[in-house]
Amino acid sequence: MTGASNQWHVGLVGYGEVGKILAEDLRKEGLRVSAYDIKLDDDRASPLREHAARIGVALATSHAALAKEADLIVSAVTASQAVPVAQACAPAVKPGSFFLDFNSASPGAKGRAAALIDGAGGRYVEGAVMTSVPPYRIKVPLLLGGGSAAALAPLLREIGFDAKVASDRLGVASAVKMCRSIMIKGMEAMVIESFTTARAYGVEDAVLASLAETFPSIDWEKQGAYFFQRVIEHGRRRAEEVREVAETVREAGLTPWSAQGTAERQAFIADLADEGVFGTRGTREFARSADWRTEADRILARIKSGK
Repeated sequence: MTGASNQWHVGLVGYGEVGKILAEDLRKEGLRVSAYDIKLDDDRASPLREHAARIGVALATSHAALAKEADLIVSAVTASQAVPVAQACAPAVKPGSFFLDFNSASPGAKGRAAALIDGAGGRYVEGAVMTSVPPYRIKVPLLLGGGSAAALAPLLREIGFDAKVASDRLGVASAVKMCRSIMIKGMEAMVIESFTTARAYGVEDAVLASLAETFPSIDWEKQGAYFFQRVIEHGRRRAEEVREVAETVREAGLTPWSAQGTAERQAFIADLADEGVFGTRGTREFARSADWRTEADRILARIKSGK
């Protein structure tokens, strides 16, 4: 394995929004970057190939092809795929290479993924991304966990990450992330449910005035628009994450009533987005209304239509 992290070959598994951002920033640091995404195997490949060609990212043909070349593998896929990705990479992982699991998965899932990578001679590190990636890009606050976290943290900082060690015990960093998500993703779901219901009854102004009196530091109009935008655009991924949140709650011995409801509301909005209720995905207008009422009215119209 290459000694200096600025000479690493970084392999990205997952070339969606997060993967592309990391690829762009790592390439700016002069690192060699490869990527693999299952979308490369179907008719969704063209935008990925165009982006990779533009910034100088090599596209691998499989998980194994990527793993055998990389000094650092970053897994940034949907939550449900965290363990399958580790399983697919493990047989080809280079001895001593790092595997950074960026995924929002439960501590139990992280433990299963770690057993696969460490058992194959790699060094698994769980990563808990503590806020939305796009505003911060590679500098997004990142908590690391596991026995190899202390070794990886300074190397990640050398190549631009804002990484710090949460614990040498696997699962601690993920628990922080998952417990935070109960609140953050839950607030998104509650705002959409509350505001849309208030709109249906014509009482939204009174509701927002009451919220502003109770929580005067929050601009509820602006926050509402932001929550609607993020869930419409990323509800599918959020629903998967919150299902992992629910599993985290179960692993603690509690019944995840709130998390289960949040996952269903996020998935409901994702279904509507896939149907085109909020416009055409990928256009400038999609999920970009400055007024949450526009999106709430679309939800209500869809419900009223009974389709």
